[in-house]
Amino acid sequence: MVLHPLRKISLPADIAAANEAWLANLDAQLTAPGADWYRIARDTLFALWYPDGDSYQDMLSKASDTGRIALLALDPHHVTLEPEYYDEVDVEKFARIKPLLCLWYGFDRSPAGGQNVDLGVKLRRLLAPHVFARCGDNFKCFQHVEFSFGYNMEVGDNVVVHRHVLLDDRGGIELHNRVSIADYANIYSHTHSIVDQVDVTTAKTVLEEDVRITYHATVLAGVKVARNSMVGAVAVATKNVRPYHVNVGIPAKSVRVKPNAPPEASATARVGHSD
Repeated sequence: MVLHPLRKISLPADIAAANEAWLANLDAQLTAPGADWYRIARDTLFALWYPDGDSYQDMLSKASDTGRIALLALDPHHVTLEPEYYDEVDVEKFARIKPLLCLWYGFDRSPAGGQNVDLGVKLRRLLAPHVFARCGDNFKCFQHVEFSFGYNMEVGDNVVVHRHVLLDDRGGIELHNRVSIADYANIYSHTHSIVDQVDVTTAKTVLEEDVRITYHATVLAGVKVARNSMVGAVAVATKNVRPYHVNVGIPAKSVRVKPNAPPEASATARVGHSD
C-alpha cells in the first residue's frame, strides 16, 4: 500500500494576510449585534464582482436593463432559491439563512472563488455554523456544494465534502465525525410517490462516523450508512448499510467487509447479499 497524505502548502505572506483580513472583517460583520445579513451578502458579492468600482446604489442608478438585472441578482432580496418553492419550507428559518446561502453560492461562481481552495474552504467554514443546525470543528467543504434548506444539516467534526455535491436536507441530514463525501455525490432526505409527484415523504438520512461516500454515489432518503462503511462509486444506497461494509451497485449491496472490521461486523453478514 502506498500512502499519499495531503501536502502542506502555504500562500505568499501578503496573500495569506489579505485573505485572513477579509475573512476576519466578514466574520465581524456577520456576528455584530443586529447584523443585516442581506445587506452584508449583497455588499460582499458586489465587491467580489465589481472590486473598487462605484457603490452598489450608484451603479444601479446608471445601469442598463441588462446591467440592472446583473446587479439586482447580487441582492438576496431580489432572487428566489429553489427551496423557497417547497411546501414544507420553514419560511422564517429559510429567510434567515438565505443571504448566507446566496453568499456561499455566489462566492463559488466568482473570480475570487473559482478554484481558490484555501480561501474557499475558510469562507465556507465561517458560514456553515450560521447556516446549519449544528457544525463541528474543522469542516472542509469544496466548491459548488449545494443544500436544500441548509438549516436541517447536522455536521460533526472533521467532515469533508468535495466538489459538486448535493446535500438535500429537506428531511434532515446528519453527517457524523470524519464523514467524507466525494465529488458529485447526492445525499437525499426526501422522496416522491411514483403515483403523484407532489406526494412527498421526508425522512432523515444519517451518515455515521468514518463513513465514505465515493464518486457519483447516491444515498436515498431515510437510509442509515453505519460507522466505517462505504458506498462505492456510482452506487445507489436504497437500504441501510451495515458497519464496516462496502456496498456497491444499483441498488447497492454489500460485497465485502473492511479488513479492519471487528469480528462482530461480519459474524452474521452474508457478503454479496442485500440487508
